[in-house]
Amino acid sequence: MTKIHRRTKEDIKGEPGRSRSVRFGVQWSVAMAEEQLEFRVYNSMTQQKEIFKTKVPGKVSMYVCGVTAYDYSHLGHARAAVSFDILFRYLKHLGYEVTFVRNFTDVDDKIIKRANEIGEDPLMLSNRFCDEYDTDMADLQCERPSKDPRVSNHIGEIKDMIAKIINNGYAYEVDGDVFYAVEKFPNYGKLSGQDLEKNRAGERVAVDPRKRHPADFALWKAAKAGEPSWDSPWGPGRPGWHIECSAMSACYLSQQFDIHGGGIDLIFPHHENEIAQSWAADHDSHVSYWMHNGHVTNNNEKMSKSLGNFFTIRQITERYHPLALRHFLISAHYRSPLNYSVSQLESSSDAIYYIFQTLQDCKDTLSPFLQEGTEKNGNVPQVNEVAKECIKKMNVEFRTKMSDDLQTPVILTGALQDALKFVNSSLKMLKKKMPKKTQLQLIQSLLEVEKEVGKVLEILGLLSSKSYAEVLQQLKDKALKRAGLAEDEVLHLIEERRQARINKDFPKSDKIRTDLTAKGIALMDVGNETIWRPCIPSEPLVAEVVQRDQRAPTVEDKQSTTPVNQKVGEIPGNQDGNGPHAST
Repeated sequence: MTKIHRRTKEDIKGEPGRSRSVRFGVQWSVAMAEEQLEFRVYNSMTQQKEIFKTKVPGKVSMYVCGVTAYDYSHLGHARAAVSFDILFRYLKHLGYEVTFVRNFTDVDDKIIKRANEIGEDPLMLSNRFCDEYDTDMADLQCERPSKDPRVSNHIGEIKDMIAKIINNGYAYEVDGDVFYAVEKFPNYGKLSGQDLEKNRAGERVAVDPRKRHPADFALWKAAKAGEPSWDSPWGPGRPGWHIECSAMSACYLSQQFDIHGGGIDLIFPHHENEIAQSWAADHDSHVSYWMHNGHVTNNNEKMSKSLGNFFTIRQITERYHPLALRHFLISAHYRSPLNYSVSQLESSSDAIYYIFQTLQDCKDTLSPFLQEGTEKNGNVPQVNEVAKECIKKMNVEFRTKMSDDLQTPVILTGALQDALKFVNSSLKMLKKKMPKKTQLQLIQSLLEVEKEVGKVLEILGLLSSKSYAEVLQQLKDKALKRAGLAEDEVLHLIEERRQARINKDFPKSDKIRTDLTAKGIALMDVGNETIWRPCIPSEPLVAEVVQRDQRAPTVEDKQSTTPVNQKVGEIPGNQDGNGPHAST
């Protein structure tokens, strides 16, 4: 009996408690060791790519700024989460033990304002939207971080850090408020390139006359009526915006850790102020690599809640599969701006359908052979040369491009596509008559290529816990929703087209097919049967953005022309600690 090695669940997802080298197979781990590729990441502090070296060998400590939880999360939040999820997955694939901390801001001016508007307790409001965020992240296949602390649960650590900063002479108290004295920090502005002297009063917000310098920012805010507050040495109050991340990162990762991440809009003032605070509390504080993802834009304008031109994750996943959204989010390099467009979402949806249809076709075609699996000897069939080259090319490209600051767009469009094409062409060959030995070799080749494709897709987060068939059906359901059709209507039109062809009414037959294609439904004649599948609509679509004033204009569907090397410009928050948290 010839053994044909079938891809198992363990081949892709791994067994609990097993090492990554075992989980991803000896072939990859040995090849990685032989090539000794160095992982390089772009460090926003030095503005260049650097070889990644951890403070503790074999272990990575990573902190990423999470969301301010007062509403449903939008595409900017999704991009930040997916970008650092890719980093999290890849670091684990490289064999690191990763401690990944991503916080929730659940005490903030925006939360209080929204809670007052709707008559809800601020902490209950934020708790609800923290849960909604977790739901969205699960839909997007983002793995849970090691820790996801909330501000309200770390008031003690925050007060302790503020006390250290005051005792060290870098902050001062005025009427129950505590301000950080930026002029006492010699390197203020090093991360963002902001000139302290140019950050003068009156440019963006009214300056508190009690401040010693206009750029001084709040570490602690005195309590106001109707707001959540906690007792402190400076009177009842609550934390400022920036101090929370310094305190929580120190709590879980110590004052020195490897990676601090977030959206590019957090570089100033948030991350700049974090550096100043952490240094004031402990001069030995240090982050090795500052990493930032680019904006999501809409019509080449930054997408944000404050501008009212945003789409929530839920709005997108109502009409597109979450895997299609994830594919779209990693279709541009994480540091470059990503312009939202319906056409790109359609392309990503089509790409995901192609991937899963190829995997399903492979499963269906090989299933009878795998059930049979009989031959006279016990030798495992060899993988053919074309498959070997396909696997080698995909693995080398994956390792080299991902190790070069996570170049996911190259992975999506390069050798992975060649591997999928190999699968489809081999499936066609398998339907032809051929010698048994050649057939068995082709089957084993397909299994090996499929297995390697699965490894790549898992690290990219593009696999699902659901079966291939279930994902394909979900994609079809979303396509029907976008087309405004029920499946019965499509089947009825297919029957109408069949009758028209029998009657030689080809204009009518062509019109039915053309009209459906315009709506994103492709008809395919397979033998005597006509089936349908989603496709990219032949007519351009538009989408509407969220507008709280109910005006919701349509958005022109066009590609981004924003430069990749976008500079830090707009300041999303202010020095008093008012502003969005995660990437906006």
